Amino acid sequence: MNFNWNEVLSASMVLFAVIDILGSIPLVLSLRQKVGHIESEKASIAALVLMVAFLFAGETLLAILGVDINSFAVAGSFVLFFLALEMILGIRLYKEEEAKSASIVPIAFPLIAGAGTLTTLLSMRAEYATVNILIAVLINVVLVFTVLKNTARFEKILGVGGINILRKVFGIILLAIAVKLFTSNIQQLF
Repeated sequence: MNFNWNEVLSASMVLFAVIDILGSIPLVLSLRQKVGHIESEKASIAALVLMVAFLFAGETLLAILGVDINSFAVAGSFVLFFLALEMILGIRLYKEEEAKSASIVPIAFPLIAGAGTLTTLLSMRAEYATVNILIAVLINVVLVFTVLKNTARFEKILGVGGINILRKVFGIILLAIAVKLFTSNIQQLF
């Protein structure tokens, strides 16, 4: 077991930035208005199961496809780079279809455990011990659950401006993490 608090904190920050649950408060509020009650517990548990399953089965899937973890980490760094640009510049590079209901889809997938999160989980396996990533996933699921349960309170406390500032700050952190992930793994490919 390679438990390390620094890795847990770092992995938690990466996942928190990628999931961007605070930046998703406006979307969650609009979904709540459209479809009524959002099942926070169900969405959080589904996201946890998806992330843990992909953390363990994702590498096997890559092996079947003939892709090594370092190549996937470099590809993941590009995904993180573009997610960071979306957050910093306030643009949408990828547009999803509008939801008809808000239980597991679109809250658990793709909002919480979307392509960016799943890519990040596999990419982090090249950097961190699995136990530290699992703890970071659990921490983030608890945070996601708390935010989902209290979206109206967070909106009142932070306001639109506060949410936008948080989104940009985490975008810059995510951009720096993407650059680090790219530089540390690109060397392994050559």
